[in-house]
Amino acid sequence: MAGGSGVRRSISILGSTGSIGVNTLDVIAQLGGTDAFDLVALTGNSNVELLARQAREFGARIAVTADEENYTALKEALAGTGIEAAAGRQALVEAASADAGWVMAAIVGTAGLAPTLAAAARGADIALANKECLVSAGDLFVHAVKEGGGRLIPVDSEHSAIFQSLEDDQHHAVERIVLTASGGPFRTWSREQMADVTVEIAKAHPNWSMGLKISIGSASMFNKALEMIEAKHLFDLNPEQIEVIVHPQSIIHSMVGYTDGSVLAQLGAPDMRTAIGYALTYPDRPKLNVERLDFVKLARLDFEAPDEVRFPALRLARTALARGGVQGAVMNAAEEVAFDAFCAGRIGFLAMADIAEEVMEAMAPHPAATIIEDVFEADAEARRRAAEIIARKEMAA
Repeated sequence: MAGGSGVRRSISILGSTGSIGVNTLDVIAQLGGTDAFDLVALTGNSNVELLARQAREFGARIAVTADEENYTALKEALAGTGIEAAAGRQALVEAASADAGWVMAAIVGTAGLAPTLAAAARGADIALANKECLVSAGDLFVHAVKEGGGRLIPVDSEHSAIFQSLEDDQHHAVERIVLTASGGPFRTWSREQMADVTVEIAKAHPNWSMGLKISIGSASMFNKALEMIEAKHLFDLNPEQIEVIVHPQSIIHSMVGYTDGSVLAQLGAPDMRTAIGYALTYPDRPKLNVERLDFVKLARLDFEAPDEVRFPALRLARTALARGGVQGAVMNAAEEVAFDAFCAGRIGFLAMADIAEEVMEAMAPHPAATIIEDVFEADAEARRRAAEIIARKEMAA
């Protein structure tokens, strides 16, 4: 357990102002705060006020904003504290390259890829909350972790559940994994109803409190699609071993099925801090102030098969897994562009999957990535194609 030996554990949080980052700092505070942890670097994007407040409260050595235009505001907010302020993409990589032994990778999107790779390459333990590292560059990222010598510990509740349910030295006996999905706010909606939803409706997750990107990704089930691809790389699985089931209560976070018919599951209240705490203190389990399950009040657990007609993102993930190469990067990049367009009111909710599929078809087959620049090139091309499709749709409207 951190702090138990009197040695402060050095950590950095990439994406400290998002929901994962905020919850990570809450866990750190519960487990001893600055007495137990040495905060090396905190990074954020546009919320400079929160980033500066976090850096002051936890005594970070470095605070980085991804947006260079926010540098002056961050520097002024940290004046007189001795905390170094920096800005820009290269500054994020340099912060990740600092000497923290444990790094929370929680920058949303492909912006988190280069910093997380830098931390992995130097041998840090990576608590992974950034899906794109494995979705866009899975083989390269896993190789970087192995070469660096650090550990890769998943923070997504579903992958953490799988990680906790995998028995030591029993990978050969894993028959399948089952990723649970809440179904989001549109679990019972028809495609006709979903066609007219707004951002405000789409971001209202029934169980979890998350950022805008993750919340809308849950509503479209693109988050689950990305998690399918992540699982393949995290746990060295074949695509046919990965299942998805809708579980509205979000109590069973995921399951592992073994060849003897046994199924091991991890259960808990919907609270990101449980998975974060486990990643932070692994292999120990911390004492956290989170809700305990009351099975009598819970009374029932429901399960449904996912509908890949209403939620085509799941089908697109299976296509990406079957094709391999950079199809995960292509799907993710196209969806990110479509997500931005949806949030801006330029396209409808259902168009996000349509655009991702059109770009995937246009870019298949595509050579596999051998270096990270190959991933960035595929990402850029997918974004360009998605933007062209969106512009064409607007002209036709």
